This record gives sequence, structure tokens and C-alpha cells, in this order.
Amino acid sequence: MKYRRLGNSELYVSVVGLGTWVMGGVWWAEPDDEQSIAAIRASIDGGINLIDTAPAYGYGRAERLVGRAIKGLRDKVIIATKCGLSWDEKGNITNNLKRESLLREIDDSLGRLEVDVIDLYQVHWPDPNTPIQETFETLEEIRQSGKIRYIGVSNFSVEQMEEARKFTEIVSDQPPYSLFQREIEKEILPYCRANNIGILAYSPMERGILTGKFHLDGVIPPDDLRRGHPTLSPKQFEPTRRCLSKLRELAEEKNTTLGALAVAWVIHQEGVTSALCGARNVRQALENLKAGEVELTAEDLQHIDEIVREWEEEIK
Repeated sequence: MKYRRLGNSELYVSVVGLGTWVMGGVWWAEPDDEQSIAAIRASIDGGINLIDTAPAYGYGRAERLVGRAIKGLRDKVIIATKCGLSWDEKGNITNNLKRESLLREIDDSLGRLEVDVIDLYQVHWPDPNTPIQETFETLEEIRQSGKIRYIGVSNFSVEQMEEARKFTEIVSDQPPYSLFQREIEKEILPYCRANNIGILAYSPMERGILTGKFHLDGVIPPDDLRRGHPTLSPKQFEPTRRCLSKLRELAEEKNTTLGALAVAWVIHQEGVTSALCGARNVRQALENLKAGEVELTAEDLQHIDEIVREWEEEIK
């Protein structure tokens, strides 16, 4: 496993990180907690040291699972969690980045994770109802208290990052990024490269679409948020199948899987620090590890881009 420095921080994170969204359930097919814990430990054994979670993943469930899984392994992991999404007794989630909420959230997360300090504390989503100054001055106060080491953001625009950086140092941004989701290449990725802000890319396999199992293996998506993915619509299905077939051929030439190739492509993009991959069980955790071993040449990257450009033209 390779490791890279995260922005201006002193954190060196694995190029493949473990994302725990699916472990929380709720928007996903119901996971098995013991298998989730086994997946976390298998990831750590394989060299992954970055574990990304959030209170909103299963209303605290994912954080609690991470806390259980890392008992006795704290010195081997960098814990990244988030703030800013609160829920009520009915399970309704809303944005809340006000000072009072943040001061409560940090203690709740520390308790669920059963740790004394969180390595990277990220704002999950912007909150249009709270001034950025209030949010990031509070986060800086929390950092100075010793409860967190570094501050990051997720799903922030360039303008929002610029404003946030007036009040504290931002070491990372966490946006979606995959072969099928490349919006950050326009502004966010160049901005983060220019300002030495690390990129933790989430959904590098496009929520499992880039594994090929739905289009190439004939698997019906489970009853979760993937059922409505655009590539599964009648218009996009066949172009996506052809695209994934070509990518799988390249993956086989590299002696790897289609999913690992998709993640490796993300890792090979300049400015990306780590790609966050989900796992439901040990088998999927071991599959994720393969992505850190794939070497892509400049010619490989160009070939992949050509395949994806053809797909983009077809689905217009």
C-alpha cells in the first residue's frame, strides 16, 4: 500500500481509504454488523490506515462500528468523521452547522468512536442557514481544545472553501469523483492542487456501477439508492454496458478487476490523495486493496479517457 501526505497536515494516508457509508444501512440494503467489523479489520491488516465515517451513516451506527473495530488498533488508523447533519426523533436529517450543534456533535462522535481525539473532522455538507464564519471559528476552537487534529470539508465549492480558509486551515476536501462523475476537474481539483488541499475522493466506483456487476453480470440492484442510477435507465444501459466491457478488457490485461481499475484511475489523477471505497464484508475489503497495487501508464490513462469520452458522447 502507498501513502500520501494529506494537504499541509502531518497525516500520511493510504491511497485507498475505507468508506463506511454502506455500513450504516438506511439508504442501503441492510448490512451485517459483524461482517462490517471484519471488513474494517481486514482493511487495516491490508495496509489501509484511513477510515472515513460520519454520524449520519445510520444515525451513528457506522461510527459505533468503527469504534468497536479499532479497539486495540488505534495507533494504526487515521479516523476521519464529519459534522453538520443532525437528525430528529423521526429520523429526519437536516443541515446544522451552528456553534451549539457542533459543540454537541463533537462529543457525541468521540463517544461513539470511543476515542479521545479525531484525526480529521470534516464538514459534511454546507449549511446555507449558518454563516461560514460561525462554523469555522467554532471548529478552530474545537481543534485548539485538542478534540480534533485537522479540519476538512466535503461537498464544498471553491467559493465556500475560500471563505472557510479565512477562519482556519483546511487540509482536505471530500468530493465525489469517478470515471462517470468528473465535475471536480473543472474548478475544485485545480483549486485544491494549487492550494495544497488534499482530495479524498468518495464513490470512486460510482456506488458500485463501475464494478460492472449490474450491467455486465446481470445482477439486479438491491432495494437501495442505486436503483435510480442514470446508467440503469433504458437510454444509458447499453452504452454503459459497452463502455464497461472495454474497461474490463483493460482490467484483465492488468490482471485486476474492473472495480480496482476504476479506483486506480482515480488514485492516478494529479491532486487526489486517496480514494474512499466502501465494503460490506471481508471479500469486498480485499477487492479494494487491489486498487492500490494497480500501475497505470500514461498510455493506459489516455486509453481509459478515450473509452469514457465515447460513452459520454453516446449518452448525450
